[in-house]
Amino acid sequence: MVIRPEALTRQLDFTFEEPKLVRRIWPVRELVSHVCQQVEQEYCDIWVEGEISNCRPAPSGHLYFTLKDSDAQLPVVLFRRHALLLRFKPTDGLHVLVRGRVSVYAQRGQLQLVGETIEPVGAGSLQLAFEQLKEKLKAEGLFDSARKRPLPAYPRTVGIVTSPTGAVIQDFLNIVGRRHAALNVLVCPVAVQGESAIGEVEVALANLNASERVDVIVVARGGGSAEDLAAFNSERVARAIIASRLPVVSAVGHETDITIADFVADLRAPTPSAAAEIITEAQHRVMERVENQVNRLERASRFQLLNARQKLDRVPIDRAERRLSGTLRRITQKLDELEVRLNESVNGLIRARQREVGELAADVLHHEPRQMLARMRDRLGVSQTRIERSAERTVRRASARVQALDARLRSLSPLAVLERGYALVIGQNGTVIRSIGQLQKGERVTTRLTDGDFGSIVDDVRTKTKSAE
Repeated sequence: MVIRPEALTRQLDFTFEEPKLVRRIWPVRELVSHVCQQVEQEYCDIWVEGEISNCRPAPSGHLYFTLKDSDAQLPVVLFRRHALLLRFKPTDGLHVLVRGRVSVYAQRGQLQLVGETIEPVGAGSLQLAFEQLKEKLKAEGLFDSARKRPLPAYPRTVGIVTSPTGAVIQDFLNIVGRRHAALNVLVCPVAVQGESAIGEVEVALANLNASERVDVIVVARGGGSAEDLAAFNSERVARAIIASRLPVVSAVGHETDITIADFVADLRAPTPSAAAEIITEAQHRVMERVENQVNRLERASRFQLLNARQKLDRVPIDRAERRLSGTLRRITQKLDELEVRLNESVNGLIRARQREVGELAADVLHHEPRQMLARMRDRLGVSQTRIERSAERTVRRASARVQALDARLRSLSPLAVLERGYALVIGQNGTVIRSIGQLQKGERVTTRLTDGDFGSIVDDVRTKTKSAE
């Protein structure tokens, strides 16, 4: 086979021809989604440092702000479930570390950081939350001494909100038992640290305020770290203490520990043991004073008795007997006088009681059933007599009226007319014949007289003429 050079050239030109470039067109949504996947895979768990600006909580609970430094800025969003876990309130100008993942907000095509937690740079989150809440409550005037109430000097019952198993409650009870054994202690057991502590302390304060037996409340726990005391630095517990109608003593931690509960409570005690001493202070002072007075009285009695014995030893026997006899006579006379006065007083009381008994007996006799029945019988007899007399009068008046009516009836009766010689003619159909026109010849009629009647047959019917009249 022979191949021509020109044909080979054309074939080679066709084989090594450069391919044409194909242009790809990206939809915006697809491109943004692709970039978002790449970014989220590359920056899925990072820490970013910067300053918060334009911080704005949303009604939904989400938190939006911008994290910036001197050269750049980055939008940040904390969704509600993460924002609720923050121990402090993010504010503009705060230097923080934000942990999260980088993403793209597709609706705006905007790069953003989806945060999970925030830590302040410098002060810890608990200390920052403490300072923020302290300033907030102070601005509301809730730390003012004017709203603090004094503790009752002699409480009957104290309610203590604390753990039932710790050493705090044992120390408290020991001090109360030693200084004021009559004081009642109502223990309201709660968790003093952990997630459930805030809610349990709130409920305990509400229950003690609802009780009518408690005079003062003590909120107590032992010392610990800032995390251990976090429940007593919460706003919910602070508001519950403020809302209490009973005075509240805060005895949280050691003497160097300061909590929000200490600022809002009516009194801060350095320790739970100090709280027990403060509450029992007035009663303890009274008991100490009574004990001192008893001791002084015993010493004075012994001293007086010793002086009396010394004086008795210096007095001669006969003189002592005379003085003793005179004293006994005066005492005997005084006793006689008191006996007479006592008898007169007793007799007067007896007479007064006898008069009262007599009046009560008369009152009882007046209300005795037999007496009441007798009076009722008398009243019943009188009423029956009145009724009989009234009935007789009524019968007589009725009888007289009946007789008068009978006389009038008799005067109007047809029978009375018949007694005067008239007769009553009754036709066959029972009608009274008043006109001659009602009769026919041969008709049977009945004639009624005063003492009877008789029948007859009409023989002739004659009409009375005017001339005949």
